[in-house]
Amino acid sequence: MSHLTTMLAAAAFLTSTANAANASTATAEELIGKQTPAFTSDRLTPEALWAMGRIGEVGIAPKGNTIAYGVTYYSVKQNKSCTRLHTLDLATGASRCLTEGKNSERSAAFIDGGRRIAFLSSASGSSQLWVMNADGTERRQISHTDSDIAGFLFSPDEKKVILVMEVPMNHSIEKKEEDLPLSTGMVINDLMYKHWDTYVTSVPHPFLADFDGQSVTVKGDLLKDEPFECPMMPFGGMEQLAWSPDSKTIAYTCRKKVGKAYAISTDSDIFLHDVETGKVRNICKPEGFETLEPEHADVSLREQTPNRKGDTDLHAGYDQNPQFSPDGKFVAWLSMERDGYESDRLRLCVYDLAAGQCTYVTEGFESGVNEFCWAPDSRNLYFTGVWHGKTQIYVTNLKGQHRALTDDVADYSLIGLAADGVTLLAKRHSMSRADEIFTLSTKTKKTAEAKQVTHENDHFYNNLAWGEVKERWVKTTDGKEELCWVIYPPHFDPAKKYPALLFCEGGPQSPVSQFWSYRWNFQIMAANDYVIIAPNRRGLPGFGMEWLEEISGDYSGQCMQDYLSAIDDLATEPYIDRSRLGAVGASFGGYSVYWLAGNHDKRFKTFIAHDGIYNTQQQYVETEELWFPNWDMGSAPWKKNAEGQMQKVFTTSPHLYVDKWDTPILCIHGQRDFRIEYTQAESAFTAARMRGLDAQLLLFPDENHWVLKPQNGILWQRTFFRWLDKYLK
Repeated sequence: MSHLTTMLAAAAFLTSTANAANASTATAEELIGKQTPAFTSDRLTPEALWAMGRIGEVGIAPKGNTIAYGVTYYSVKQNKSCTRLHTLDLATGASRCLTEGKNSERSAAFIDGGRRIAFLSSASGSSQLWVMNADGTERRQISHTDSDIAGFLFSPDEKKVILVMEVPMNHSIEKKEEDLPLSTGMVINDLMYKHWDTYVTSVPHPFLADFDGQSVTVKGDLLKDEPFECPMMPFGGMEQLAWSPDSKTIAYTCRKKVGKAYAISTDSDIFLHDVETGKVRNICKPEGFETLEPEHADVSLREQTPNRKGDTDLHAGYDQNPQFSPDGKFVAWLSMERDGYESDRLRLCVYDLAAGQCTYVTEGFESGVNEFCWAPDSRNLYFTGVWHGKTQIYVTNLKGQHRALTDDVADYSLIGLAADGVTLLAKRHSMSRADEIFTLSTKTKKTAEAKQVTHENDHFYNNLAWGEVKERWVKTTDGKEELCWVIYPPHFDPAKKYPALLFCEGGPQSPVSQFWSYRWNFQIMAANDYVIIAPNRRGLPGFGMEWLEEISGDYSGQCMQDYLSAIDDLATEPYIDRSRLGAVGASFGGYSVYWLAGNHDKRFKTFIAHDGIYNTQQQYVETEELWFPNWDMGSAPWKKNAEGQMQKVFTTSPHLYVDKWDTPILCIHGQRDFRIEYTQAESAFTAARMRGLDAQLLLFPDENHWVLKPQNGILWQRTFFRWLDKYLK
């Protein structure tokens, strides 16, 4: 019996135990809380993945040893989730759930010296700001805005609070005809009329509000009458705003562009807003600096010299996530140098407010910075970044001298410093463990040992078998070394023969680090008795800039050879059955699968592509963020080079090799994916069927580039393994 059969049967045996504190306020069926399912097998299943708690935002008390954090739980039966707030005493390890009833609560932040917690709740019918005592008692709504509050940030003196709310904005879509209220048509006049998975009819704005300790009074919109967004969509959050220590200044991230100008540029900046006067200044651009639109918006910014007036722009790309130093003398943020290159290296920039000068303090770290926080002395900063497939914590001083604080086969993400100013809090995950919260001391000259303080999913780790993850270095066709991760099935027996999967990463520049995914999960693939190889092929960060940038403009080049080098190397092992190899991937990984389908020399027996690019020429005019194809593909397909040819990305598009397709393929796509339209998967599926191949198409009308709904996630996993088992077992 295949493990798919076990996986499907396990759903009937999953039983959840709702948090006892919630039982008095709602029925067990209505509540969505912590689950401790019973298992009929020690193999990981889709149902088990969706039963795990997912740790989210963390708030740190200004005194003592307490943190507050959210955990999101899912109900497959109800097809929805609920986020519950917890507190944890770091000294004793004692935790408690504060959330009551069936409403999600999130974004916990300590106020009033740690005596109270502010949070967002939908209990009143919309997302509003609430407060409660630190023990969860005396819960009270303190905001009553007409719009949902998406995020908040209290000033250090707690007399004011920033509230992020949506503002109607139709800069590309005309307003409806008043006498045609039932019309569904949209008249569109410019680009960026859609983004990620929504049509842009509103944008987030930060509002300034007064707080008297009891209630919130909205005073005004920081971007009043401006058609720009802050935080930046689609993924920006409260990390894109910051208060100065004296509560007099707000730093915020904004890309002050709309329409076509927005669609072709990544040039966001850091602005300082004076709370008393309302004056705003851009600290990324010298006074009098002006950036003009490039002459040809359909040509890569790599291939042209931007028309600029004034001083040199050292912040032409993304500038985001500002933080004031504790002494108020500096502002630090993450900065990209080049406009239009969304995967450029994120450098940690420190701006001296008095001198008006920037210093880049991570130049010695040949990779990007993910997040950072200031040390109490305002002379050191902690940051995370990926190197050789692992995201670690580092410390740097203002001179740029940095060193690693962790050395672990894992990925870390920074939370911040505990009240003692010495203990760092971080979330840690790996290919074998989901996020948990850890602490580590900064008072060490060697790498620190991280201590786990939450144990949200121990039930799953203690009752299921987990496959071993090994590092493997592979020689590439051009003589370089490529880091690959190999994940083995639980109870692996080297005397047996196993089918193998080549995992093709997306991005294209996303690292194959020690990531944990609830969909592209290596442990569940291994639990179905597949050996997986996940290569850090050309184009991924953590191996220097040359390795990272070799993919731009050359999707079908060395990065594809790196994939084949990885699977060929693994296939030399006696426990791998060379006749049962598959390739799977999403986004650029989906492109990779479609391209390999016509260029694999009969290596593979099946393919699975999720949200992949099948036709690069069509993708250029379908995607919404046009800076991406302009940079990565080189230009528009109608722009010819000196020899009168299109860019290589277009002349080697996967759809041009369909005549060589000879292998069954499963195509998956979300119909609300505006980054890569679902027509790409439909086209690939139609081509495969017209070629006479066995093919299957899985469409999700209500999903975007990801699959976020529980029952859709279960269907995704079942379809994925049914297809693999059909051809590889």
